[in-house]
Amino acid sequence: MKMTMRWFGTGIDPVTLDKIRQVPGIYGVITTLYNVPAGDKWNIEEVRALKKEVEEAGMVIAGIESVNIHDSIKTGAGDRDKYIKNYITTLKALGETGIDLVCYNFMPVFDWTRTDLAKVRPDGATVFSYSQKIIDKIDPEKMFDVITEKADGYALPGWEPERMVKIKELFQMYSGIDEETLFANLKYFLSAIMPVCEKYGIKMAIHPDDPAWPVFGLPRIMTCKENLLRLIKMVDNPCNGVTLCTGSLATNPDNDIPGIIHSLKGRIHFAHVRNVKHNAPGDFEEAAHLSADGSLDMYKIMKALWETGFNGPLRPDHGRNIWGEVSIPGYGLNDRAIGLSYLTGLLEAIIKNEHGA
Repeated sequence: MKMTMRWFGTGIDPVTLDKIRQVPGIYGVITTLYNVPAGDKWNIEEVRALKKEVEEAGMVIAGIESVNIHDSIKTGAGDRDKYIKNYITTLKALGETGIDLVCYNFMPVFDWTRTDLAKVRPDGATVFSYSQKIIDKIDPEKMFDVITEKADGYALPGWEPERMVKIKELFQMYSGIDEETLFANLKYFLSAIMPVCEKYGIKMAIHPDDPAWPVFGLPRIMTCKENLLRLIKMVDNPCNGVTLCTGSLATNPDNDIPGIIHSLKGRIHFAHVRNVKHNAPGDFEEAAHLSADGSLDMYKIMKALWETGFNGPLRPDHGRNIWGEVSIPGYGLNDRAIGLSYLTGLLEAIIKNEHGA
């Protein structure tokens, strides 16, 4: 497995490449071009410049998160082919630059959703949290204000202001869109891009929906083992795979994460590994990566990844905010470095145990 961290780029991320480089066991970063709106083509020269910057810092770009999907593609609008062609142009730019992994999602309107970005835990750390009871009282048109209230002025991935100002228009676009329609539109998109993915060896890794149930009446489809397997089978190509996000799938405690990993053997292209603490149905908060701090058995998760031969990029996901660090919410250096070291230690123990060391 290749240990990585998400990095948001110079001038955006207060966590710099030289600091990430000092985390023991680090291989590279997961990044993107954050100045390019969803649906636009990526400029190959910008991709090359980004790659050069990372390599000069002593690492590699292990993958792109994300090349966001335009809403016309998700809804099957009449202009979707134009945006699919733009997406193919972007994939060509990545392929010609030697980047072979793209994480993306197919969530309607809202990306990952939380009700608090800074819930205070007993030890004083702050974390992301979610309460369905709170969501049920929120006007969806006000959700952007709720999600950014404690963002310390940072732009949040998946919550781009230029999209959120069109919230009424977006809800209208998704009116009448159900799960079957979303699946059909996803199949259309993937079928169209597979030839260029095959040409360049680019692995498309869909991110599960977060949380793993409908929000504000909007359908969500990447929520469970059955639906992830449906994705794999409906476009049965090795380039079509999954980002195994333990935190997103585990928002539903009925999801057996090690079981899902085994069911997706060979089609997990990327892994986000973090812990979640369940408080009540529809009520959870994020936790330290340590198993005992949340509701997930991180040893079993790492062991399942090892047993299924996963050897792609893995990153610790959202971290707690600790020690007064000022950062993009969820993406401070301190707790993610702790998390990566913990996951690396688990992996070392698993490998040595397997080989009788």
